Amino acid sequence: MPIRVAIIGSGPAGFYTAKALLRACRTCEIDVIERLPTPYGLIRGGVAPDHQTTKRVAKKFEKTALVEEVNYYGNVEINRHVGLAELRDLYDAVVLAVGAPGDRKLTIPGADKYGVFGSAAFVGWYNGHPDFRDLDPSLNSEVAVVVGNGNVALDCARILLRTRQGMAGTDLPMHVQGAIAASPIVDVYILGRRGPAEASFTNVELRELSQLTKAEPRVRKDHLPDDSEAALAAYVARERRVRERNLKTLAEFASLEPDTKPKRLHLEFFTSPVEVLGDERVEGLRCERTQLIDGRAQGTGEFFEISCGLVISAIGYRTELFAGAPYDEKRNIIPNDKGRVEPGLYAAGWIKRGPSGVISSNRPDGEIVACYIRDDIPVDGDPTKPGRVGLEKLLRERRHRWVTFGDWQRLDALEEAAADYQAPRQKFVTVEEMLEALDSEEGSKQK
Repeated sequence: MPIRVAIIGSGPAGFYTAKALLRACRTCEIDVIERLPTPYGLIRGGVAPDHQTTKRVAKKFEKTALVEEVNYYGNVEINRHVGLAELRDLYDAVVLAVGAPGDRKLTIPGADKYGVFGSAAFVGWYNGHPDFRDLDPSLNSEVAVVVGNGNVALDCARILLRTRQGMAGTDLPMHVQGAIAASPIVDVYILGRRGPAEASFTNVELRELSQLTKAEPRVRKDHLPDDSEAALAAYVARERRVRERNLKTLAEFASLEPDTKPKRLHLEFFTSPVEVLGDERVEGLRCERTQLIDGRAQGTGEFFEISCGLVISAIGYRTELFAGAPYDEKRNIIPNDKGRVEPGLYAAGWIKRGPSGVISSNRPDGEIVACYIRDDIPVDGDPTKPGRVGLEKLLRERRHRWVTFGDWQRLDALEEAAADYQAPRQKFVTVEEMLEALDSEEGSKQK
C-alpha cells in the first residue's frame, strides 16, 4: 500500500519535500495543503516583483504538482478547516513546511507608531499577498528608513525608489504601483549596526542598486575598512569572496559623483536605531553610532536623528506557534531532530531550522525528511490511514471549498490574461477575488 503523506505548506520546502518523496518512496500519495488558494509561498509572495527570473523556479514546482501521485488542496487552513490532530489521523506522515511568516519585532521605544512596518508585512503588501492587501503603508514622506543589512532590506528600498517604467515588466499590483508612483520619497536610508564587511547582502543584489534610473547609491568612505584583509579575516573562503566583492562594490558607490540623479539610497553602516520619534505617527528615527568590538556592535554615545515618515524593520522573520505541534520559543522553531519532530510528524524549511538561506537551501531538508518517512513507515502493512479520501470527505462534510491545482492553473491563466503587454500577470490580491473568478469562469463554461 502507498505511504500517504500530507505536506502543510506549498512553498519551496513543501515542494522540494514532495519531489524528494517521489524519488525516495516506492509508492506514495502526497497531498500538498495550502492556506491560500495560490501555491508557491515566498516565490509568489516574498520574491521581489522585479526579480522575475527568480520566480521561474515555480515552473519546477509545477511539474511536481502535476505528477499523478500528488494532489493540491488550496484554501485549506490547518486548525481552522481541519485540525492538525485530525490530519495526523488521516495520514501516515505529516510534514510541516509553513515557513516563518511573522516579523521579528523592532523592540525600541516608539516602534508601535503608525508608519513602522515589518518587512514581512511590507513585502507581502507590494507582492499582493491577501493578508496584507489593506496594509496601507505610510508613503507620504520624502524620507524612508529601512533597518537591516540583508537582501530583504535592499528589496524594500529598491522597490520604493523604482520608477513606474522600471516596474513595468513586473507583477507589482496596480494599487501598489499607484501608491509608490504618488509617493514623494526621494531619500531611503538602509541602516546596519555593524560595518560593510559584516553586511549580509549578496553581491548581485547590491550591484543592482547602480541600475536604478532615478536613484543613486551613496556610501560614506569613512565607513569602509582601511584594511579589507583584516576586516574579512574571520570569514571562510566562500563567504569571504562574497564579502570581498561587496566591499569592492561599496567602494565603487562611495566614489560616484553625487547628485547625478534626483533620488538617493543611503547605505549607512555603524548605525543602530534607538527610538522612533513622533506622536501617533512616525516623524523621525533617533540613532546611535556604533563601533565593532570583538565583532559585536557597541554604542559610542554619539546620537543623531533622521527625519522620516516611514520605518521598515527588515531584521528577520519568525515562525509562529502551530497548534498541535511542539514549539521552541527560544530558538523560534519547531523542535526536531534533523527534521523528525515525533512519530509521524516532520518539519522542513524555515520552521525546522529558522529563517535563513536562499530558495534552494530548502532542498536538503526535503531530501532528509523523505528518507526518514521512507524508513519510518512500512509500505507493506495493512492500510489504516485513508489519506486524501478521508480529507475530502471531512471537507465536504464541513462544506468547505478547496482549490485544486487545476483551479490554480485557471487562476494563473486569468492573471496572465489581465496583465498589460509588459507585465507577466496582474495578481488577484484577495481570496474572495480568486474564488469569485473561479466561480465566474465555471459559470460561463456551463452556459
